[in-house]
Amino acid sequence: MTTWITICDTCKRDDWEDRAPTQTDGERLAKLVETAAPEGLRTRRVSCLMGCSHGCNIAIQAEGKLSYTLGRFEPEPEAAEAIAQYAALHAQSETGVVPYREWPQGVKGHFVTRHPPLPKG
Repeated sequence: MTTWITICDTCKRDDWEDRAPTQTDGERLAKLVETAAPEGLRTRRVSCLMGCSHGCNIAIQAEGKLSYTLGRFEPEPEAAEAIAQYAALHAQSETGVVPYREWPQGVKGHFVTRHPPLPKG
């Protein structure tokens, strides 16, 4: 089963307009996560995960496992590393559940939603 990290590339943090960057915060985070993701994890970019009040947003998903949406990340290498580490733990888990004591510090406080796996059939 492939674990996917889906990254919203249209996310803009609250101070985005004041900073006038050439890329959205989501684009910056996506590039960092794509670089940080270990072999075996897949990444993809989407335009809008509809969590604008929680930007920057990502989703961690795999068929038959619990899925998670995380947000409120700064587009920084430390956040990307924590996301990649958590996704690797999710990939190793049979159900998608990662014990809290194993969570990288950088994802704690960033969980927005949890979704059960879709039923078969």
